[in-house]
Amino acid sequence: MGAGVRTEGLRKVYTSPPPLAAGGSFAPALGKRGAKPKKAFQVVALDGVSLEIRAGEIFGLLGPNGAGKSTTLGILTTRVRPTEGHAWIGDYNVWQQQVHAKRLIGVVQQRPNLDFALTAREILSFHAAYYGVAPADRGRRSAELLERFQLTDRAHEMVRGFSGGMMQRLAIARAMMHDPQVLFLDEPSTGLDPQTRLLLWEIIREYNRSGRTVMLSTHNMEEADALCHRIAIIDHGHVIALGTPYELKHSIPGGYLLRLKFSHHSPEVVERLRQLPGVTEVQIHGAGAEGGQGVQGAQGAQGDGVDLYADRGGSLIREIVAVLAESATDLHDVHISEPSLENLFLHHTGRSLRQ
Repeated sequence: MGAGVRTEGLRKVYTSPPPLAAGGSFAPALGKRGAKPKKAFQVVALDGVSLEIRAGEIFGLLGPNGAGKSTTLGILTTRVRPTEGHAWIGDYNVWQQQVHAKRLIGVVQQRPNLDFALTAREILSFHAAYYGVAPADRGRRSAELLERFQLTDRAHEMVRGFSGGMMQRLAIARAMMHDPQVLFLDEPSTGLDPQTRLLLWEIIREYNRSGRTVMLSTHNMEEADALCHRIAIIDHGHVIALGTPYELKHSIPGGYLLRLKFSHHSPEVVERLRQLPGVTEVQIHGAGAEGGQGVQGAQGAQGDGVDLYADRGGSLIREIVAVLAESATDLHDVHISEPSLENLFLHHTGRSLRQ
């Protein structure tokens, strides 16, 4: 049976830039003579994240780039030391009982870190030996996983000649070699073709059906919806939504999202749209408005459209057109979508890009 995972008040503050950071020097800035140097770099990646992942479930961390997903997984897999807070794998505190915690987990990082000097079978066998798997079991287990991940015909080849998708499949097979109780996957389907992605999803489901716990980070809404029993949406280091995919999709105000684009608009037009029957929320987007900015803070903004959250879809169009016609505003485009994780994601995190 898989082990549970728990975090309590996790906080992580980075005080040095990542490797290869663009922008040149990050030397400490000097203040007045005799004063202490100011910190030149500080990023709060996590700010009080508390989660409880049940044994035997597939749990997803969903969020935009830079939201804190990989940092959370880094702490849980002993690769990142938290600034504050605690984390447990099963009964073991991750940072007080690292050896015991590591024996329970398998980890697939965002970018495969395979040894190019080894064959696929050697990579699996050496990994199993590291975890104390008996020689006979190593051979049987590696053969099973190579077959399941459709790598048997390349088992004796050096991995330097593998495609990105093949490397990712081998990295996941390696993480499963010692049959960990908890499998951590960081953006597992990034860069995979549709066939490989579907194969990966089925393998993850199979592994979970054997009683193992799976925790994955992703910004792929389809992947989260298809795989996860529960999802936490994380943004700016905070958990901002938590529940099953069904619960989250139906927690959006109004459920339906109507994305409108038009020639121009005024605060008065936005206010009239907000007053339409069934409309629960209006968010301005486009030029002059930040992603996710609501009507209350958008007086005078001249974005090129709005997002309407409503309890109905197509039947609202006639009333929208009437409002725009009265204000001499041309409707250029309209897109209607039913409740989805993508709508929820945009509702909570906005539409602006992250770097």
